[in-house]
Amino acid sequence: MTITHSREYAQKLDMEDSLASFRREFYVQENSIYFDGNSLGLLSKRAEQAALDLLAMWKQEGIGGWTGGEHPWFYLSEKLGTQMAPLLGARPEEVVVTGSTTVNLHQLAGTFYKPSGRKTKILADSLTFPSDIYALKSQIRLKGLDPDEHLVQVKSSDGHTIDEEKIIEAMTDEVALIVLPSVLYRSCQLLDIKRLTKEAHKRGIVIGFDLCHSIGSLPHELSDWGVDFAFWCTYKHLNSGPGGVGALYVNEKHFGAEPGLAGWFSSHKDRQFDMKHTLTPAEDAGAFQIGTPHVLSTAPLLGSLPIFEEAGIENIRRKSLKLTRFLMELVDQELHSYGFHIRNPLEDERRGGHIYLEHPEAARICRALKEAGIVPDFRSPKGIRLAPVALYNTFTEVWDCVQALKDIMEKETYKKFKNERGVVA
Repeated sequence: MTITHSREYAQKLDMEDSLASFRREFYVQENSIYFDGNSLGLLSKRAEQAALDLLAMWKQEGIGGWTGGEHPWFYLSEKLGTQMAPLLGARPEEVVVTGSTTVNLHQLAGTFYKPSGRKTKILADSLTFPSDIYALKSQIRLKGLDPDEHLVQVKSSDGHTIDEEKIIEAMTDEVALIVLPSVLYRSCQLLDIKRLTKEAHKRGIVIGFDLCHSIGSLPHELSDWGVDFAFWCTYKHLNSGPGGVGALYVNEKHFGAEPGLAGWFSSHKDRQFDMKHTLTPAEDAGAFQIGTPHVLSTAPLLGSLPIFEEAGIENIRRKSLKLTRFLMELVDQELHSYGFHIRNPLEDERRGGHIYLEHPEAARICRALKEAGIVPDFRSPKGIRLAPVALYNTFTEVWDCVQALKDIMEKETYKKFKNERGVVA
């Protein structure tokens, strides 16, 4: 049966939304609809204040800020890891805020990729974010091996999703390490982390996940699932700001492992300033830090993470699914005759926090949307990602976005733009 939704229905959903008050926490621009929070989250007022507070601390305390004040910088990475751990279903000591996504992947692959005998290969997929593949190829080369031979990428049959059965089939006795995304960045397919971890461990393979597109939008149970390691950025759903510091998770069963890339902040806190040339690693995830924390880059998290504690990640996930389901229903209702195709999974349990539309004119349609005050995300060659974020987007915005798309297609206003991406898409 065809579902027909009205703007009044969208407004009713907003009235019933238990998370509606959190929208006031963020700087939402008037006459604009921001659906790109899966690339860069909006600034919250608390994150802004936290950054200003840390600047003031530097201004007032100078070097004393490393050990004094409300948030001593020397312990800040671990403190934020403790705050972030509930979003991951992790123990506080298993999480540390440090580095960047790719730096942390290099650290973790450098630690856990130990090719020997027949087990020399890394297993990944063909749809993951390019940076992960660059890092994995680098790690293989550092071991004196050829990435063309020792990196296995499970292929997609449709160009959008990965069959988990194919991933499991590829877990042969030649695989030493597996690195997969939790959510595919294009199609928003959510992989079954628990199942894939169990299958990897049956075969004696270490497995880790890139959580960039799932952290802050859905709950995880990394410790209970036995995931070996994970890494992620914080500037998407966690709203830490452009280039915000990354984070990583290491299961406690690996505590004591020598970090593959040791550095100053790999040290045990009590021994770090002994200044010896023999490293005494931290006894928790802190051992997998490398350099000095990016204090000013971590500051916004002090403001943004408490919002997630108050809202509740289960509530965020519930609303996120409702928003994307509503968006898909409206696409079917209003845009079915304009050549749009939904390429993300339709089932809630297989979908992350955005939807992925394909259209041959996607690049110019995205430009037309921006002209109309709507911020989407274009992915070459013909993808449009739309991410209504539970903490600051509304059902009425979803309705208005689809109506704007319909108007753009009916009036063909997209044709005044070139069908090509900008320097940054």
